[in-house]
Amino acid sequence: MKLQLGQVAVVVADYGEAISFYTEKLGFTLTEDTQLSDTKRWVVVTPPGSACSVLIAKAVTPEQHAAIGNQTGGRVFLFLYTDDIARDFRNFSERGVTFVREPAAAEFGTAAVFKDLYGNLWDLIERH
Repeated sequence: MKLQLGQVAVVVADYGEAISFYTEKLGFTLTEDTQLSDTKRWVVVTPPGSACSVLIAKAVTPEQHAAIGNQTGGRVFLFLYTDDIARDFRNFSERGVTFVREPAAAEFGTAAVFKDLYGNLWDLIERH
């Protein structure tokens, strides 16, 4: 059996501001933006070189709105691997990404933690 994670959904308040954050600040590619109805779109952004992408899902219910920025109860939500953490830490910082932990050595490599535009926490990791 072969399985592969294809997408993860991130609940957002606004499609446009989320697309801007992921493409302009993180350097992801907008790989799909399809209008499904008057209010719903299928919006996908993909990190460079990644097989897994992020589905940007606009909140519509009170429960979804409550989850914006806190999809995992304050724990790190997503893990973004890099081949050069110093380069990406510098580039992301210059583009206005907020880091809550600067790069530090760990057993598995070097990691830093940043917030997305709504406050979800991401690990930026350069593995050994």
